[in-house]
Amino acid sequence: QVQVVESGGGLVQAGDSLRLSCIISGHTFNYYAMGWFRRAPGKEREFVAAIGRSGISTTYADSVKDRFTISRDIGKGTVYLQMNNLKPNDTAVYYCARDRDIVEAPRRASQYYDYWGQGTQVTVSS
Repeated sequence: QVQVVESGGGLVQAGDSLRLSCIISGHTFNYYAMGWFRRAPGKEREFVAAIGRSGISTTYADSVKDRFTISRDIGKGTVYLQMNNLKPNDTAVYYCARDRDIVEAPRRASQYYDYWGQGTQVTVSS
């Protein structure tokens, strides 16, 4: 059984940094691309970042590019999202998810992801 568990959220001030972690178990970690998504209050879930199987390929939403960095530690079965220079509109529940297919290139559409975590809350005050 695949399990996805996020951690690292919290309440921070604008300009601060946070690092989210996502531990995935129950599958062969390096077979799958992984993604981060978020849902802000009253809004639809949106793509944040994704990383390919090998950790070389990454893609980001324009709103977080140059501020957020996604990475993965294959040995630990963990994906990270380093978030710098946080802004109030980054406030959301952040979700980690596994791509449903064994593909190298990271994908942005949530329809390609099958296993999701429960999410971790990130709140950025101004």
